[in-house]
Amino acid sequence: MRLKRFANIDPIEQHTSLKQFKRWRQERIRRLRMKDYSFTVPSAEPDIAYLEDNRKWPSITWVGHSTFFIQLGGLNIITDPVWSTQMAFQKRLSPPGIPIDDVPPVDVVLISHSHYDHLSIASLRRLVGGRQLLVPAGLGAKLRKKGFIRVHELHWWESVMISGVKFTFVPSQHSTRRSPWDTNSSHWGGFVIERPVSRSGKLVSRLSSEATPANYAIDAQTHAESASTAEAASERIHPFFSGDVHAKRPHVADFPTIYFAGDSGYFQGFKEIGRRFEVDVALLPIGAYEPEWFMAPQHITPEQALQAFDDLAAKWFVPMHFGTFKLADDTPREALDRLEAERRCRSISDERIVILPLGETWRLSGK
Repeated sequence: MRLKRFANIDPIEQHTSLKQFKRWRQERIRRLRMKDYSFTVPSAEPDIAYLEDNRKWPSITWVGHSTFFIQLGGLNIITDPVWSTQMAFQKRLSPPGIPIDDVPPVDVVLISHSHYDHLSIASLRRLVGGRQLLVPAGLGAKLRKKGFIRVHELHWWESVMISGVKFTFVPSQHSTRRSPWDTNSSHWGGFVIERPVSRSGKLVSRLSSEATPANYAIDAQTHAESASTAEAASERIHPFFSGDVHAKRPHVADFPTIYFAGDSGYFQGFKEIGRRFEVDVALLPIGAYEPEWFMAPQHITPEQALQAFDDLAAKWFVPMHFGTFKLADDTPREALDRLEAERRCRSISDERIVILPLGETWRLSGK
């Protein structure tokens, strides 16, 4: 039987030829000699006690790259689980924001696509909890062969309800491959996580589901915020991380709508997602874009990320997919510098761009 191949909404040239790859590698040898990787993304001490006790208030904690620990609607959610110490021959630039052994029990795992920097089987196995996997169409069989049982495949715009939380798989512009023989044999995309609303406009009540976490205990005492980010020389701290970052964290909602973009080049689909959903927080990639002639079909630049943010009409933007692995020729500092320059050019309030240190928990309700 012929293997099913998935495609993007718009036809794009995939830069996957051996000739193109060799050109990039030759350019990279020269370019990386001039790159400065002395800047690393700061880390904060994770508030594990809060994350273990919290089953009510929404929060987002950046683990690194495209891995987030999200708490919403009583669920503990992990996106694109990767705790790998290196990617190919490149060592991890910063340790994970939460050590994998300290991650509270996980109810739902969202996997945007099959690339190794977004899906680590070893990491996935080490996570504890019910671990209901929501994955792109075509990926389920591979994960079941690895021993995972609770796997649910989704096509673009399909949704699933888990314990009163609605997960919708939405398009992105990308590709997939884990071996030379399975190119685009599974799909790719992002996820919108929201509280469902009925046709009358009323919020849908929590469903009775076997996936409902048993423990909804809430610690009424406010946990102290973690200490300031790791100390470093002033010239090596980016302005995004200077000052009292915790005091700047905005309050969003008790049940915000969160969009996790996965991995994507810039495409018109961001506008369609914005038309279909009222996004509060957008988790968007800003790294692995250089050289742009090679990376543009699959990775957005920081400037394009802000355009996507505008297309989505989202309220807050959390950058991701930078500062963890050397996947391309840009550096973490370059990505942040270009993001800041474009933010100023577009006159976007700096409070709407929430740059999280690794391990810091953003409490979206302020609770």
